[in-house]
Amino acid sequence: MPAESPNAAGPSNVAPPAPQIPANAPHMSKQTRLEIIRDFEAQLVYSRTIFPMGSKGLVLKDGVTTPNGQNLQQLLALWGPSIKPGDPAHISYVRIHDDHIHFDLNGGPIHRKKWYQHIEVSGASGASVPLSRDQSTDNPHGSYLDIYFDKYVPEMSAAQLRALLYPVIDFNARNKEEAYLDTVPPKVKAAIKAHYVLVGMSTEMVLHAKGKPPKKVREREGDTDYEEWIYGEPPQDVDFVRIVGDQVVRVETMKVGGEKIVRTEKEVILANPDEQKEAKKEEQDRPANAPSLRRPGEASDDVPKPADGSSPGPPVAPPTIPQPTNDPGPGTVVGRR
Repeated sequence: MPAESPNAAGPSNVAPPAPQIPANAPHMSKQTRLEIIRDFEAQLVYSRTIFPMGSKGLVLKDGVTTPNGQNLQQLLALWGPSIKPGDPAHISYVRIHDDHIHFDLNGGPIHRKKWYQHIEVSGASGASVPLSRDQSTDNPHGSYLDIYFDKYVPEMSAAQLRALLYPVIDFNARNKEEAYLDTVPPKVKAAIKAHYVLVGMSTEMVLHAKGKPPKKVREREGDTDYEEWIYGEPPQDVDFVRIVGDQVVRVETMKVGGEKIVRTEKEVILANPDEQKEAKKEEQDRPANAPSLRRPGEASDDVPKPADGSSPGPPVAPPTIPQPTNDPGPGTVVGRR
């Protein structure tokens, strides 16, 4: 069977079909609450997004997760990721509140004490001795997900709740690789299946497409540090994948016959929709009468600029002129007894 072309369009990510929840649906009944908790707790799922480490998880409402964009990147830079796209996770705790449902993943961001950890016995000296060690100081590595509703948690089936959670977690993925492939664009998905590297891919995409590189070389070109991931050895084809930061910027392939193929133009652009939404929102939130130094009717292109194109620096304060003092200086006799 011929390998799939990296430019072939793959299936789009479509949420599993589920009946819509009526707007006038009643509050979730006690019986349904028990069924939801019994059905979802201890389930194995696959993540479709990235969860940050630390005490802050993700909030899902109307299909949109928060934090996102720059706020999420700051949390990841500060604490690191807890769960990555495609990673398996288990739902360790479920609690249904008035207007949202809480899910702890992989134990959650904090340790929950077991019933026996609350029991203490009195020692010989009268001091209390716990039956088990205190785990409150342990460093948990889990996270959580809260799905919010407009006014209250409505009556729904387990299938409907799974469909609502699909933007974040997948209940139907058969393995980690399939779960990860559903989170990438169709062009990248086809390339990964064909074990083909595209310029513009992230390092994680390269690992899914080619696996861990047998050889790595760190080099420097000008002011840019990069890594060369080398796949294959002669007399087979050899791929040199150049990575700057977290992105592929160059792919060089040495063919068996001696032909060299170099690709440097971006073949896939990984846009971040959350950052685009935030940028548009900032433009919309900017008031029309915001203060400006431009004259009425003057466009931004008409603003005078320096001849060399550089922006003028801030005004420099004049140098302080030293003032004469009454200090006669060292070695001067200022008085006698």
